Amino acid sequence: MTDHEVLRRRQPLRIRGRSVAWVVPLLLLVGITTVDVNTAASVRIISWIVLVPGIAAALCGLWTTALFAVLAVVDYVLVDSVLFHQYKVGWPDFVLVTLGGILATLACAVRLRGERRMLHMRDIAETTRRTVLRPLPPGWAGLEHAAAYLAADTEARVGGDFYDIQPGPHGTRVLLGDVQGKGLGAVEAAAALLGTFREIGYHAPDLATVAAHLEVRMGRHRFHTTSLGRADGDRFATAVLIGFPVVDDGTVEVVNFGHEPPLVIGADGVRALPAGDRLPLGLGELVPAAGPPAPARVPLGPGETVLLTTDGVTEARDGHGVFYDLVGQVARATTADPGAARPRRLTRLVREGVLRHSGGHLADDTTIFAVRRIEGVLLGGRFRA
Repeated sequence: MTDHEVLRRRQPLRIRGRSVAWVVPLLLLVGITTVDVNTAASVRIISWIVLVPGIAAALCGLWTTALFAVLAVVDYVLVDSVLFHQYKVGWPDFVLVTLGGILATLACAVRLRGERRMLHMRDIAETTRRTVLRPLPPGWAGLEHAAAYLAADTEARVGGDFYDIQPGPHGTRVLLGDVQGKGLGAVEAAAALLGTFREIGYHAPDLATVAAHLEVRMGRHRFHTTSLGRADGDRFATAVLIGFPVVDDGTVEVVNFGHEPPLVIGADGVRALPAGDRLPLGLGELVPAAGPPAPARVPLGPGETVLLTTDGVTEARDGHGVFYDLVGQVARATTADPGAARPRRLTRLVREGVLRHSGGHLADDTTIFAVRRIEGVLLGGRFRA
C-alpha cells in the first residue's frame, strides 16, 4: 500500500475527492511570517515557524512534509537575514527550525508506516468478516432479508456474532448466534459453527438433525481448543435456528439454544417466539438426559417478519443505565407505519435506535437480522453446493 493510498483512505480534509490538508500548514507559514514582518522589530516570532513541518507531519504525506520543512528553513533565512538586521534571532533558532523539519519528516514517515499497518489489519479483518458473514443475495432462498452488524471494537470490525441463510431441498434454514467472549477465538468458533450449518443445513431432512450437528460441532471445537492448551477452551454460543418449510403452511420450526427469543412483527403487532429450554451450544453435555433438540412449530402468517438480534441490542444502555426498549420502539414504529416491518426498514430502524440510545458506545457486538418469506415462492429445490 503506497503513501498516496494511505492518505486517500485516512485523509479527512478532502474537497471533491482532493486532499486540502496542505492548506493548514501553508496558512500557518504565511501567518507566522506576516505577523513577524508587521510587528515591531524587537518582537520576533519567526522561530515559531518550526511548527509548520510539525503540523504537516500530522496531516500530509511524506514529500509534502519534507517540502514544508524546506520552506520553513528558507523562509526563516529570508526573514531573519534579509529583512531584519538589528534584531536577528540568529543561528540557534536556525538550528532549531532545521532540526524540527528533519524530525517532522521522520515522524511523518513513522506515522504513515503505522497507518499502513493499521489499514492492512483492517483489510484482513474486513476479509475475515466477509468470509464468516458472507454477503447474501437479494431474495436469497425465497426470503426477503436484511442485516446490520456493529462491532463493539470499531477498529476490529469483527467479533463472535454470526448469521446465515442456507437453502436446500428440504426448505430454508436460518441461523443467528453469539459466541461467548471476544477476539479471534470467538471468530474461530463462529466460523466452525457456520461451516457446519452451511453443509448440514443443506442435506439434513429435518431441523432437529441440523440442531444436533451444531451441538456436536461446538463440542468438538471446545475439545480441540482445550487439547491445544488454550485458555478459551470453555467457549459456548447462544443461537436461534429457524426452519422455513418448502411449502408455506403458515408455520416455522424454531430451536433456541439459550438465545434471546426472536420477535415476529406483522399486522397483529409484535410477539416473541418461544424462548426454548435448550442450553447454549457447547453446554448440552451438562444435561445429557435432555435428549436431542426438539423444534417447536410456531405460526407465522403471510407478510410477518422475523427479527433476530444478539444481546448487543437488548443490553444497549443510555447514559443513565436504561436498557434499550426494542419491543416498544418496534411496536410504535410499525403501528404508525406498517411498512416499517419490511426487513430492510426494520433493520435500519433498530440499528439507528440502538446507536441513538447508546450514544454510539456499544458494550458488545450487535447484530440485527430480519427475514420474511416472499409470498408465492417455493423454498425447495436443488441448489448448487
